[in-house]
Amino acid sequence: MSGVPQLPLALRYPQDQRLETFIGAPDGALAQLRAIAVGASQDWIYLEGAAGTGKTHQALAMCSTAEQAGRLPTYVPLGAVAGRVRAALEGLEQRELVALDGLDAIAGDREDEVAVFDFHNRARAAGVTVLYTAQQAPGELGLVLPDLRSRLGQCVRVVLQALDEEGRAAVLRERALRRGLAIDEPAIEWLLSHTGRGLGGLITLLDWLDRESLAAKRRITVPFLRQVLEEGQPRY
Repeated sequence: MSGVPQLPLALRYPQDQRLETFIGAPDGALAQLRAIAVGASQDWIYLEGAAGTGKTHQALAMCSTAEQAGRLPTYVPLGAVAGRVRAALEGLEQRELVALDGLDAIAGDREDEVAVFDFHNRARAAGVTVLYTAQQAPGELGLVLPDLRSRLGQCVRVVLQALDEEGRAAVLRERALRRGLAIDEPAIEWLLSHTGRGLGGLITLLDWLDRESLAAKRRITVPFLRQVLEEGQPRY
């Protein structure tokens, strides 16, 4: 596992990224993912969705759920190990659940694709459960290895859709509630209509606003939002 970035558990599996905090999953998907995470199902999942639909959230959440159930998970962000995927996946067939997040990052690199293909076969033989995530279906990723495309196509496909405004508002309310953050409903509506950010950007902005409101000892209102956003905004 020397090629996989080793992060503290608190960073790998943050409290906000749990199956129970995910909003907008397809019907039955969360129960299916939970069953896989705890070992009650041997299905392999191909989790598909555009950027910002929550694929990484789900991958981390499944690893957290597996760990809480006493299993041995590993989360691998493929974008961070592109070009050295074989080393990153070495020995992971000894784990019980492996989440390979972001196949898009290695699509088109034959060496990395072969490494994923070889790991796929080793994991199958060892009884390891694998979760893949990608922005597109296997046939649309631009993979150069037909055998890998075929293997991925055999996984159970779950497609995540982008949240509408009501869904994004629900995410902000849930995140604020979990943080104990006082934010007015008009402030949430103002954020959605004035910031022009996707869900990931909104969550980053909410984190920053949490710190600003704590420092100012003020709840988040529309006047407060206007004031702090005029003074400076978080860097992404």
